[in-house]
Amino acid sequence: MDISLFDFELPEELIAQTPLEARDQARLLVVDRKNKTTSHKVFHDILDYLRPGDVLVRNNTKVIPARLIGTKVETKGKVEVLLLHEVPEEGKDVWECLVGNSHSVKVGSHCQFGEGKLSCECIGVFAEGIRHMKFSYQGIFLEVLEELGQMPLPPYIKKQCEDKSSYQTVYAKVPGSAAAPTAGFHFTKELFAECEDKGVEVVDITLDIGLGTFRPVKVNDTKDHVMHTETYHVPSQAAERLNKAKAEGRRIIAIGTTSVRTLESVYQKYGKFVACEEATSIFISPGYEFKAVDAITFA
Repeated sequence: MDISLFDFELPEELIAQTPLEARDQARLLVVDRKNKTTSHKVFHDILDYLRPGDVLVRNNTKVIPARLIGTKVETKGKVEVLLLHEVPEEGKDVWECLVGNSHSVKVGSHCQFGEGKLSCECIGVFAEGIRHMKFSYQGIFLEVLEELGQMPLPPYIKKQCEDKSSYQTVYAKVPGSAAAPTAGFHFTKELFAECEDKGVEVVDITLDIGLGTFRPVKVNDTKDHVMHTETYHVPSQAAERLNKAKAEGRRIIAIGTTSVRTLESVYQKYGKFVACEEATSIFISPGYEFKAVDAITFA
């Protein structure tokens, strides 16, 4: 399918740069496909479209402040490093990173951040700015990142968040993502409580969001696109509850594309939901037959 069919012009001035204090008061566009009508609501009204017995599946990944601005030790030049995911098979504290001006970062190059509180050495060079970096630090790595790192915001957000929690979902729990599952931003703890009062189940899975979020599709036809790989984890309790819902004919509603990607990957491979920790490169494009998910919420 020609990717130009997906083109959509969104005026820059209509892109919100800061979140609402009341997350669930963001705008909600409801499309009635049967009657071909649209209506404007607020996100809290999503309760009106959920039924008792529905299962909401959310990705509980937590964004780490993975964007580091520092200097190259050898040249004193500025360097920007975006941590994507750990590469444990290459040793402790080795991360796959996306490096700005990467042509000058070769095997053996050193970078430092926060006046040396955190440093790294390039141990592997790959195409399109990808480098494997081995990090050195004192203390606990995630605590050092919290002090020195910035949130890796999407390119259409021009200013760093004053409060890092505003670029997390309220249910973020498992650190590991280079970007947030943004479809869940508008849910609040109170809204989830109302969902459960209505008889809607809430199930957590985890998918670490990585490089693909920052890379555009560079081919003209979707069939030629090679999808990036991301790791996911489905707990045993989640698999049991999802299989029970499927057997009883209840709707499984994924919050965002990362939850869809996880559920469809598992169901496509096993024909049911199973507890697992694996990787997926699934690419869902028009014409795909959904096996696991009955509906999806977008933001």
